[in-house]
Amino acid sequence: MQQTPQRTATEPAEFGKVAVLMGGWSAEREVSLKSGKAVLSALQARGVDAHGIDADRDISRVLARGGFDRVFIALHGRGGEDGVIQGALEILGLPYTGSGVMASALGMDKLRTKQIWLGVGLPTPPCRLVASAAELATAAAEFGLPLAVKPSCEGSSIGISRVNDPSQFQIAWERAAACDSPVLVEPWIQGQEYTGALLKSAALPLIRLETPREFYDYEAKYHANDTRYLCPCGLPEAQEAELRELVCRAFAAIDGLGWGRVDLMVDTQGHPWLLEVNTVPGMTDHSLVPMAARVAGLNFGELVWRILETSLTRTN
Repeated sequence: MQQTPQRTATEPAEFGKVAVLMGGWSAEREVSLKSGKAVLSALQARGVDAHGIDADRDISRVLARGGFDRVFIALHGRGGEDGVIQGALEILGLPYTGSGVMASALGMDKLRTKQIWLGVGLPTPPCRLVASAAELATAAAEFGLPLAVKPSCEGSSIGISRVNDPSQFQIAWERAAACDSPVLVEPWIQGQEYTGALLKSAALPLIRLETPREFYDYEAKYHANDTRYLCPCGLPEAQEAELRELVCRAFAAIDGLGWGRVDLMVDTQGHPWLLEVNTVPGMTDHSLVPMAARVAGLNFGELVWRILETSLTRTN
């Protein structure tokens, strides 16, 4: 499929029969089910002929037999956000929302994303892969403590640890390695965490994230009620504009399309550091893209409509 100039829709019938893919087999299955159900309800409320599908390994056969015209991808993690489902949809000739095969695969791999950012001169913390808990000592000597230890190919902060002293090396390694992914280590950036949502290549207002937990982990993202989301984020207008431009450049560097989210830190000296890309961000009641969209004047129904419009720019 090729990307063509952006199109909009005025009537639900322009979308035809839509499959909303959710669930899947990744570690983020439960989050994906919540995202998919929210998207499905919103599309149906706006008159779209949308049908929810809990994706399994037979998803290509299900879609081929279903008479669908396009797909809204609400799958998170491996199998749905990593280029696998995008490749299957390309073969089936079904237009879909969001980024293509290459950008999806790159965005799911934190190491490859960071290598591209470094290659085009964008700021991201240095990193290295480690093959054992013992190698964390070498990383600590290189980067100092604290360290971020994480699976390179996982989302939703699954498997991530903050390592403050050597006694935590083993458990951090085991937690990350259990995700069946290469283990990535980088310096822990001290400062404020922000996230920048993108919709049709434009950056939405930034959100500043605050949690009383050690960091913005899975619990803080999806269950805790004491996580604070500040939008407007409180930065001076000029600084926020610079960071939003950085978010756009970071997304474009991996050839991201349609919609997505870029996470970043601003350290105590005011320097920004890009962390990762999400090519299919969450769409739950705790999710960040809908929050930013509301501040930009878009309710949830309008947001999912505009995301679905991104599938209209794909032609077989």
